[in-house]
Amino acid sequence: MVRLQEGDSRAFDEIVERHSGPLYGFFLKNSRNPQLAEDLTQETLLRLYRQFWNYIPVGRFKGWMYRIARNLLIDNVRKASHDCLVKAVKGKYEDETDIISTVAGEMLSPQQEADHGELKSLVDRLLDDLPEEQRLTFTLHHFAGLSLPEVAEALDTSVPTTKSRLRLAREKLSSWLLERGIIDPHQPDD
Repeated sequence: MVRLQEGDSRAFDEIVERHSGPLYGFFLKNSRNPQLAEDLTQETLLRLYRQFWNYIPVGRFKGWMYRIARNLLIDNVRKASHDCLVKAVKGKYEDETDIISTVAGEMLSPQQEADHGELKSLVDRLLDDLPEEQRLTFTLHHFAGLSLPEVAEALDTSVPTTKSRLRLAREKLSSWLLERGIIDPHQPDD
């Protein structure tokens, strides 16, 4: 952003190249709609470009960028909550290449690989059951790859609150998975 402020026109291309994929993944995970995720990714990048003069390199860039992304997502959810058509098709989008597949794959033994798609769908549904701030904290940290301070900045909260929300989200997801007979492979057998 500083290079862009200094007039380096290639700097924005680098921002797009580096951050469009993670932004798309963040929006897809939170909207389940590939077209909407693409639109919100483009809108976020356009806002970054339009507001490059407003960026002050005091905090972390990713936190600033994801705060813009989060605000766009919230605005979109508010608009969509009044749209009956959107309500009718919510949750019908699946993307087999998203990052949840990686997380689910790490939890599965080789014998369970055939059930991979079912586990992915289950985790997606469980994420929907988390309170919004916990879900956003979890997805920003695990799927967008933000550090805890970056997540805190994006959600405009403190690092201790962010840690607490992440811990609660992990505990709830683990508990819900255990209730369904899915055991954490990192825990020792009794």
